Amino acid sequence: MLNKQLLPLLLVCIAVAAAAITVMATTTTASSADGDATVTCSTVYSNLEPCLSYVLGGGLNVPSECCSGLKSLLSTARTKSDLQSACNCVKSVASRATGVQINRAAKIPGICEANIPFKISPNVDCSKIK
Repeated sequence: MLNKQLLPLLLVCIAVAAAAITVMATTTTASSADGDATVTCSTVYSNLEPCLSYVLGGGLNVPSECCSGLKSLLSTARTKSDLQSACNCVKSVASRATGVQINRAAKIPGICEANIPFKISPNVDCSKIK
């Protein structure tokens, strides 16, 4: 079971993933119509759990499993609904994370070579994701 003290950090990781997903969606053309979201908060959490140690403790290296999980999540989210769902997961948890945690999480996309188009923040406007 996940320690309640670790939840805010995991949420920051989710914010990173949602931002990276947004970048991927804007750089690829979707051929399918938007439907119900298939990306859930549970999906985001499970893919980004390997990032938790870096977000909590920092260090020089992001685990390779963290980058793999982030890339897996990026390949899963294909529709506007998926992206907005992931964004809303991030927004709800980022509001409980500390500034240090958010800063560490914000470094992960760069380290994993995934650009994000907005600042990781609890103030993300998920409705603007296209």
